Amino acid sequence: MIDIRPAVPADADGIAAVLEALRQAGRRKTAGDAAFVRETYIENDNRIACSVAVDAAGRLLGFQSLQIAPEGNPYGAPVGWGVIGTHLHPDASGQGIGRALFAVTRAAAEDARLPAIDAQIGADNAQGLGYYSAMGFVDYRETPTAVGKKLVLTT
Repeated sequence: MIDIRPAVPADADGIAAVLEALRQAGRRKTAGDAAFVRETYIENDNRIACSVAVDAAGRLLGFQSLQIAPEGNPYGAPVGWGVIGTHLHPDASGQGIGRALFAVTRAAAEDARLPAIDAQIGADNAQGLGYYSAMGFVDYRETPTAVGKKLVLTT
């Protein structure tokens, strides 16, 4: 059984371990230590939601972050949209964890009355592109290295 719950500062080491596992598997270019995780995901001023997936043994299997896009955000997302990031441990793929995380994230986006959610996925990340398409996101912009997907919300 997988528990989906809000991330807390004590989750920073577990989230950092997921990022490192993804880096080692060649599915992420950079990792991040606990301080990076707290600043970027858990305690970020633009945070709307950050949820973690934890198994029955207490192992953190992944997380999903939703933030509001401020002026000049590094993703180029329209101001006021949500910006989403999904990170699952390589051993946790195919268990429905991403879908469970997104159910919580989508509800948070709707509660925040966001007009849309932006996802930036590496152009070479077939798994990530497939995941966001399965969640209802559609392509709306491309760069040489990334595909921008959006999900327009009806609130």
